[in-house]
Amino acid sequence: MPPLSVFLQWIYFVSFFILPRMSYLALAFYEFVSIENPHLEVKKHKKFFKNREITCRIYLSEEGVNGQLSGSAEDVDAYIEWIKADPRFESTHFKLGTVSENIFPRVSVKYRKELVALSCEIEASEGGEHVDPKRWKEMLESGDYLVLDVRNEYESEIGHFEGAVRPSLKTFREFPKFAEKLAAEKSPKETPVMMYCTGGIRCEVYSKVLKDKGFNQVYQLNGGVINYGHEVGKDHWRGKLFVFDDRLAIEIDGDPSEPIAQCHHCGCSSDTQYNCANMDCNHLFVSCSVCTEKELGCCSTKCMRAPRRRPYQRENGNKPFRKKHLLASTEPDRAPASLS
Repeated sequence: MPPLSVFLQWIYFVSFFILPRMSYLALAFYEFVSIENPHLEVKKHKKFFKNREITCRIYLSEEGVNGQLSGSAEDVDAYIEWIKADPRFESTHFKLGTVSENIFPRVSVKYRKELVALSCEIEASEGGEHVDPKRWKEMLESGDYLVLDVRNEYESEIGHFEGAVRPSLKTFREFPKFAEKLAAEKSPKETPVMMYCTGGIRCEVYSKVLKDKGFNQVYQLNGGVINYGHEVGKDHWRGKLFVFDDRLAIEIDGDPSEPIAQCHHCGCSSDTQYNCANMDCNHLFVSCSVCTEKELGCCSTKCMRAPRRRPYQRENGNKPFRKKHLLASTEPDRAPASLS
């Protein structure tokens, strides 16, 4: 890989000359490293971001850092240089991409006890073997491995590797229970496992969970699906990649793909996800544009009648709902008369 400064120069060129409308950068990274005073690091980050054209969601803990951010190329470059000046983060791998606008509503830097919520202590350094994307492709083609998608069900619904086992997980904390079930169904010592997630951080932890259940051949996709898309493309991948920002889903290599999911209402092909407009539901579901407008952004007729229903705003697309103070002031929509 070329030096980071060379890579950033290339990103600048693409952003400002080749793709003039895509003048922002998106950045994802994590690092498991001992941080003695994560609360101090939170303050330092907030001070650095002040008056910069950056939005982000960054978590810091005694275990390390997990971050996603977007901003102008100049400010993203400044952040990378700033954080890599700290010896604890000098080897951190950054996954960069271009976006048309900032993908988070604001700067959010917080302390979090666990970088990956499991409610149990796991030593990430004792996890599986990291596999680069090109070797991962070769391993997929061999057919000798159990391919395991360790993301939540709503993520794998819209995109996944061909033939992957996709557990029905609703939250991160459900994985240890699934690992127990998998160990009971398969022979751990005789079942080599290839596991993957969005950017790699969940595999750092989940691979150790599998090894604790007796699986001694555990491989994890280095840099996750994001890195695979950058280096290999869509080979053996179907659909889009769910991401935890305003975009909700992206093409892993920038080229359009066929939807593999269906609209929750009418069953037509769709890969666009929405949070139900009923604030007491907030269910994430796939919907086509026609049904979304017809159902006022709700997942059911019951939710359309709900008293705490957010106004449906077509111009916002399928961006995650904002807190009230972050929403534009608009007149609330009205449910059809037949539902009133």
